[in-house]
Amino acid sequence: MNGRETGAAPRRTPPKVAPADRGATRIADRVVAKIAAQAAREALAALPASPPADAAPPHATVTVHHDIARVRISLELGYPADLATQCAAVRRQVAHRVEECAGMTVPEVDIDVERLHPAQVGPARRDRLR
Repeated sequence: MNGRETGAAPRRTPPKVAPADRGATRIADRVVAKIAAQAAREALAALPASPPADAAPPHATVTVHHDIARVRISLELGYPADLATQCAAVRRQVAHRVEECAGMTVPEVDIDVERLHPAQVGPARRDRLR
């Protein structure tokens, strides 16, 4: 005997759900931080007054809540140069790349300038300026 012969309601198969509508994706804060740090490196490399090769690479810390990422970048900049322009370029690139790669909104990017590196200074002179 099958279900129909006993008077039981026929079994209904659930509607098919598109793969994009199933489950959830969570991107860890440390992954978003790596994306942000790489984006900061890209922005600095494109600037005419980029920091010298011995400058520490940018470091990012990120806090993610739902699809909103709060980003803080610590970096070293070349000087003399327009620091505001350098920071604006880093902010734009970081926000763009995090939105593009992680699909998160980045309402602000805080920047901590940890150190300034003098431009066009030899290694011996640079050591004395530290």
